[in-house]
Amino acid sequence: MTDARRGRVPQRRIAETVAAELRTRILAGDESYRLPTQDQLVQDFGVSYPSIREALRILETEGLVTVRRGNVGGAEVHRPDEASAAYHLGLALQGARVTLGDLAGGLRALEPLCAAECARRVDRAETVVPALVASVDRSADLVEDGVAFTHAAREFHDLIVAHTPNLTVRYVVSTLVTLWSAQEEAWAEALTRQGEYPSHEEAGAAVRAHRRIVKEIESGRAAEAERLYRTHLAATQAVVLERFDDGVVNASSAGARLAMQSAPRTRI
Repeated sequence: MTDARRGRVPQRRIAETVAAELRTRILAGDESYRLPTQDQLVQDFGVSYPSIREALRILETEGLVTVRRGNVGGAEVHRPDEASAAYHLGLALQGARVTLGDLAGGLRALEPLCAAECARRVDRAETVVPALVASVDRSADLVEDGVAFTHAAREFHDLIVAHTPNLTVRYVVSTLVTLWSAQEEAWAEALTRQGEYPSHEEAGAAVRAHRRIVKEIESGRAAEAERLYRTHLAATQAVVLERFDDGVVNASSAGARLAMQSAPRTRI
């Protein structure tokens, strides 16, 4: 082996170094951050085009960029969110053969805490309650449309978590909620095709439960909001688990990925 060959840094290592720097920029940047062109990256880093392309491929596998080929090529940046976190967590759970029942149990332990935190917010009347009331009203108009109702009703849960003040709790729980919502919406579509979706009365009961939870949050009764939320969550989960309790979490199917990508995003 020549001295030149021994001293050459492997292209992969160069690409990983470039990817690490670009990853830091993406995560530190705001929503408007855009990557420079490949020509500019080659100039900035002083490396070859193959090294830049390999660095972008690394980031693409992490879901941080989408590389567009052709005349309108470039790299579109994607900041991590609940959907991307839910997808990767879902793959881990699916690989570990975690059941829907296990995922449901985790949510029952954590998600109701978010309702209590919403009830403790001093600004709940201006921020939390109006968003929840609007969500419940939308779902009430859809009780006769199974799939649309499920999507609207799941938005209520997304909003409860999204209005939780603690950012760490919000992101951890929202990841689980997004993952469960994907499973529940896939379930709703399957049962609707079979003509077996739960009755309008059951959908109406879910709407009434949501309204009671909103009332407790509005009144600032954190313990009661948490209790009602846990009871309601167990009841709605039971409808899904009655058929699929032993089913394994599925994040890899096209339907599950679409559901996670289309889940509501709320920033407060």
